[in-house]
Amino acid sequence: MENFACSNPQPPNLGGKKRNYVFETKMEVRDYECDIEGIVNNANYLHYTEHTRHLFLRQCGLSFAEMHQRGVDAVVARMTLQFKTPLRCDDEFISRLWLEKHGIKYVFHQDIFRAADEVLCFRGDITLVCLVDGRLSGSDDYDRAFAPYLNTDQ
Repeated sequence: MENFACSNPQPPNLGGKKRNYVFETKMEVRDYECDIEGIVNNANYLHYTEHTRHLFLRQCGLSFAEMHQRGVDAVVARMTLQFKTPLRCDDEFISRLWLEKHGIKYVFHQDIFRAADEVLCFRGDITLVCLVDGRLSGSDDYDRAFAPYLNTDQ
């Protein structure tokens, strides 16, 4: 599995906002993730995007588990999902993200592309908020970690 900050953060506009990716990772579909139709079950795309966010967090110098131990939990508040082209068993795919901050909310824009031909398979806008000691709040740690990656020209 490869993880890296994107060297070419300006891919084509795929409808709507320009997708200025700041992180990507490559993964492969496992056979047990497919349903009877031979395509990836829709719930697995949520696992793929969550795993991508956790890897991105590590790249930013933070650990999801360590933040939890300190009483800071980033939790999903909202998801908007679009299923475009199905992935199939053994497909390799690239999961990419970019993010914005709106008040205390972080909006992760995540796209999954089939690696063989860069066809868009999934698009998700996932909004996270932080709970600090169980209460809705901002997080200075997350703000500092994400600051270099925030798209400010949207």
